[in-house]
Amino acid sequence: MRPVPGEVLHFSEDPTIARFEPHVAATAQQPEAYVWAVDAARAPDYWFPRRCPRVLAWVTSETSAADRVRLGSHRVHAIEYSWLPAMQSVRLYAYRFAASSFRAFGEHAHAMVSTQPVLPLAPPEPVGDLLALHASAGIELRVLPNLWAFVDAAAASSLGFSAIRMGNAVPRPGELHA
Repeated sequence: MRPVPGEVLHFSEDPTIARFEPHVAATAQQPEAYVWAVDAARAPDYWFPRRCPRVLAWVTSETSAADRVRLGSHRVHAIEYSWLPAMQSVRLYAYRFAASSFRAFGEHAHAMVSTQPVLPLAPPEPVGDLLALHASAGIELRVLPNLWAFVDAAAASSLGFSAIRMGNAVPRPGELHA
């Protein structure tokens, strides 16, 4: 499930949203209100239940040969064992928007944002089987007891990586949840 040229997507577990209003997300690191969406390259980052902690790593043009071998695939996503049932059962929907209503956000354009209300181009589409979606895209999905070693390895490598919803992750070994 990726947007076609000229479109961006917003993934949600709520299929009833008729109008998207800019808001400050609970996990926001900036005070501005936005409607969030992603382009085709970043759509796989959101093929997960909304609250699911995940670590994503991928090969970039700057990735070393050693890191390519260590990763073992062009792109790897990792979740925790406790999230596997949700990955298998969540009902996720994709809303399509005109890309012209959005601008790139962030230094590496990890998302697209609009500061104006946005209407979907059509009713939301069911995303379907998230495991099958990963498989058909050639993305390796790893299921781990704890994500922190993978986060640390990716951060110390020459890979592109992202860690999303880590506040919902199992704590680092030796740490307690606050």
